[in-house]
Amino acid sequence: MMFRNLAMIAAFTLAAPVLSGCVGMAIGAAATGGVAVAEERSVGTVVDDFTIKVEINEALFSYDESLFQDVSIDVTEGRVLLTGKVPEPDDRVDAVRLAWQATGVKEVINEIQVTDTGGIESYLTDVRISNELRADLLFDGEVSSINYNVETVSGIVYLTGIAQDQAELDRVIDHARTISGVKEVISHVRIKSA
Repeated sequence: MMFRNLAMIAAFTLAAPVLSGCVGMAIGAAATGGVAVAEERSVGTVVDDFTIKVEINEALFSYDESLFQDVSIDVTEGRVLLTGKVPEPDDRVDAVRLAWQATGVKEVINEIQVTDTGGIESYLTDVRISNELRADLLFDGEVSSINYNVETVSGIVYLTGIAQDQAELDRVIDHARTISGVKEVISHVRIKSA
């Protein structure tokens, strides 16, 4: 029953970015609260991170809708990871500047790529890689998968979150490296302090 509830929460969490408007925000907030129960982060920290993400998304959207569409955001304990592809170097600078303006941001990690290459095939490959890695982590009994965020851009896998220990993080990285199409794995994962 617990696994079923976690699976439902995970499904809602994965679906939330696809939804739009107030409904998507409400489902995302509910899923955030539900997921927090099983994570290493406290409920308060999860809510704070969600609020930071919303604030940055709103700033990106208000500044430039294209920038909002091109940049992905993951937030863990106030650490913001920016990924995606933008056409101009100034777009990277703007995204970082807007991220720092959000209340509660402790660090901004800029992994945004400046390129005009890619297209739908590259995007679909990245989605496949991320989903395959998420599934591998979910079904690995030695990994607390809920503590990891996965983003893939141009075959580069970016990891954020909180690892139980170095051995768990090594397992996660090994899973990522075995997936077809992965060019590199970059970890911004923090090891849980004792």
